[in-house]
Amino acid sequence: MKQIVAFYDRGVAIVSGRLAESVALLLLRVALGGVFWRSGQTKVVEGSFLTIDPNTYDLFRNEFSGLPLDASIAVPLTTWAEHIFPALLIIGLAVRFSAGALLVMTLVIQIFVFPDAWWPVHSLWAAMAAILIVRGGGLFSIDALLVRVRGK
Repeated sequence: MKQIVAFYDRGVAIVSGRLAESVALLLLRVALGGVFWRSGQTKVVEGSFLTIDPNTYDLFRNEFSGLPLDASIAVPLTTWAEHIFPALLIIGLAVRFSAGALLVMTLVIQIFVFPDAWWPVHSLWAAMAAILIVRGGGLFSIDALLVRVRGK
C-alpha cells in the first residue's frame, strides 16, 4: 500500500509543478480564445480582415434583441472584442484583463441573449475565464516574459 501511495504522490508532484500548470493554462487560453474567435469570425465577411457582414446587424436586431445596446453599437463592439481578446489570450498578453473581458461577455450573453444556456456552455466559459483571471497565463505567455524582464 505504501508503494501505491508513494507512486501516487510522485505523480501528483509532477503534475502540480509550474511547468505542467503552464501547459494546462496555455491549453485553457487556446480553448477559451478559440470559442470567442470562432464566434467573431461568423460576424465578418469571409476572407476579410474585420469587415463586418451586414447580415450581422440583422441577426442582432432580430435574434439578439434582448441586448441593452442598439445593434449599431453592439455589433462592432462584439466583433472587435471577439477578435482582440482571444488573440491577446492566445499570445498570453494581458491574460487576466482579456479573460475578465470574455467573462463579462459570457455573462452578457447568458443574461440577455441565451438565458437557458448556463449549463453546460456558459458555466464552462465562466470557469475557464475565472481560472485564467486567478492564475494568469503561466510560463508560456508574454505576461510572464514581461515579469521576468521587469524583474531584472
